[in-house]
Amino acid sequence: MSAKCCIATKLRKGDKVQIIAGKDKGSQGTILRVLINSQKVVVEGVNIIKKHVKPNPAKDIQGGIIEREAPIHISNVAIFNPVSGKGDRIGYKLLADGKKIRVYRSNGEQIGA
Repeated sequence: MSAKCCIATKLRKGDKVQIIAGKDKGSQGTILRVLINSQKVVVEGVNIIKKHVKPNPAKDIQGGIIEREAPIHISNVAIFNPVSGKGDRIGYKLLADGKKIRVYRSNGEQIGA
């Protein structure tokens, strides 16, 4: 079977993450987009590239060299735990009312609470 499988990620838009590998290792930022099929995320202010853009007067696009964030693989980022001040892993916990929440693996606190 050569069908491409899309794996759900535990990271979401708006999560504060820390880069754990690559040229921007140690830096932090907020997730702007999650690309599910390619298992990548776009993090604000991280993995900046220069893109040469051709002008298109019909769409009011000015040409030139622009800087923007490029996607980074989800294995190279970890969610930032403000209590410990380090990157952490994500787990799930089932509440008494049947609701499923994301928690930090190190201390069990709810993410985004």
